[in-house]
Parts: sequence; structure tokens; C-alpha cells
Amino acid sequence: MLSTEVARPAGQRLFNVAIVGATGAVGVELMECLERRNFPVRSLKLLASPRSAGRTYQFQGRQVAVEALTAESFTGVDIALFSAGASISREFAPIAAAKGCVVVDNSSAFRMQPEIPLVVPEVNGRLLGEQPRIVANPNCVAAIAVMALAPLNANNKVQRVIGATYQSASGAGAAAMAELEQSTAAYLAGEAFEPKVLPHPYAFNLFSHNAGVDAETGYNGEELKAMEEIRKIMSAPDLRLSFTCVRVPVLRAHSMSLTVEFENPITPEEAVEWLAAAPGVKLVNDALRNHFPMPNEASGGDDVLVGRIRADLSDPTGRTLSLFVVGDQLLKGAALNAVQIAEVVAR
Repeated sequence: MLSTEVARPAGQRLFNVAIVGATGAVGVELMECLERRNFPVRSLKLLASPRSAGRTYQFQGRQVAVEALTAESFTGVDIALFSAGASISREFAPIAAAKGCVVVDNSSAFRMQPEIPLVVPEVNGRLLGEQPRIVANPNCVAAIAVMALAPLNANNKVQRVIGATYQSASGAGAAAMAELEQSTAAYLAGEAFEPKVLPHPYAFNLFSHNAGVDAETGYNGEELKAMEEIRKIMSAPDLRLSFTCVRVPVLRAHSMSLTVEFENPITPEEAVEWLAAAPGVKLVNDALRNHFPMPNEASGGDDVLVGRIRADLSDPTGRTLSLFVVGDQLLKGAALNAVQIAEVVAR
């Protein structure tokens, strides 16, 4: 398992932290990231719907009870990590911010609002220096993709990206992960299984991402979000992008194939050098053993794995590379990135 432990400096300020949506898959990961990375927590408040109130979780050796989310929940809270859906964020994030809390929101509610920074700390963490009250956490595809694209773009401007994603069940939450396990068991037993969480059979199948399709463009919502957010994170409003997003029967970690066109000619060796020096990126690029990024090696890890770096033979100008990228959707695609934002805020 890949991990990054963060030591707590002596005398560092402690923070009162709240997690909104604490009982969901990302909420649980947020708790684990805070503890594993030794975030300076004075107190932790777990917030969710009234039906989850009273459930307990262990954090730093003690039991913490879930409380029902209300407008009064943020009194005395310094940092609130939201992962409860866009409607909850729209209602409660401004309330938290008005009480002096820094909100890191994992939903789509604020991502494309011009005044709200959309942050991947390794890429555009400088925006946190402006001390915003609400910070948006990107879509998982965008967060993982820019980890590979940004260090390349810093050395040779990216002009166009064609992407195809292979997205795991974790992107649709704990219920989808359970449905994949249950439907696979039923398939192997020769039993019928009626999908309830996702619209199509999941075991031994793949299908276009279940986000709704835009009638005008033909792109689904996941594809449109990823493209818009990559442009915003990279401060590249004119970047040409086209994504095809697909659900695959993998429990955890999203994979993607990226074909990237640059302003100037580029070699795979140059890309390898730049990516090897990039924080949060791990090269998995062993052509001799045919060993490249895989979701089972990215799952549970902090790093984004990048490999299969090669020249695009369809481009005679030598300005295009193809590469394969894999990252844990629940971590760099969600909880880890949110905690990394909080770490910068806490400095």
C-alpha cells in the first residue's frame, strides 16, 4: 500500500474539524485520512442525516458519535469537510462559512463558480493563499488526470487531450460497491440478480457512465464535468478536451487512457523525467515486464500511478504521447485531496 505520513510539528495549532456526510464511503475515508496523516485535530464532529445519528466511529483511539446535521452544527468549527451531495452543500456550506469555518466541499455544488477555487494542491494550491472560505474539491476524474497532465504542461504546453476512463464502483459510493460484489456472487452461482443502484448489470460487464446524457452534445454529465474542471484547475480555458467515461467492474480506483498533444515535439523519455519529479505521482512503466498502472496496485494508495508512456504513432509531428493513469477514486479522487487542502489551510 502506498501512503504518505505527515508528522505533526511541535506546537502546531489544533483545529476543530467537522465531517459532513460522515457515514458515506468518502466520509469514512476522510476520517481515516485525518488520522493516518496525523492532521492536527483538537475535536472531531461527525455529521450526517438524523437516521444516522448515534452511530459511532473510532478516531484516534476514542469513539465519536454521529450527530444530526443542523444549522447550529458549525459553531466553533474551524474546518468542515463536506461529502454529502450538492443539495446539502448548497444549503449548509454558506452557513458554515458565515460562522468563520473553512469549508472543503467534495460535491459539484461550487466547482464551476468563478469565485470559488477548485483545487488540487500539487497543481494550483497557490489559490489557497487567498484564504477562501469555501474551497471546491474536484471530480475524481479531473483530480486524477491533472496529476499527470500538470507536470507535463509545466514543461511543454498541453494543447489537446483525448481521454477514455475505466471507472470503478467506488465512484458511485458504497452501495454500488456492494452491488458489484453481490451481482458477481450471483453471476458465479448462476442466480438472477436485479440491479438496484446502477442501471445495468455490473458483474462481468461495462457500460457508459450512468450520468445523464446531454441532448445537445451527446456527452454525459461525468464527461462534461471532467472536461470543464480540468480546464479550470489548469487555468487553461481553451484546452481542447474530449472524454469518454465508462463504468467497469472494479471495486476501487479509476483508470484512464490519455492521448496528449503538446505545443512542441516531445519524447517519452522527457515525459518520464518530468513525471518522476512530480509530487504525488509514481511511475509504473516497466515495458520489459509489461507492468503498467493497475487499479489493484493503486487501491488504498495516495499516489497516482502513471505509465505506458509512448509516442502516438498516428502523429508524424512527434507532438503527441499516450499514457495510462490510475488513482484511488476515494483517496486522491476525493478524501485525500480534501485533507491535503485542509493541511495547506492549517499551515
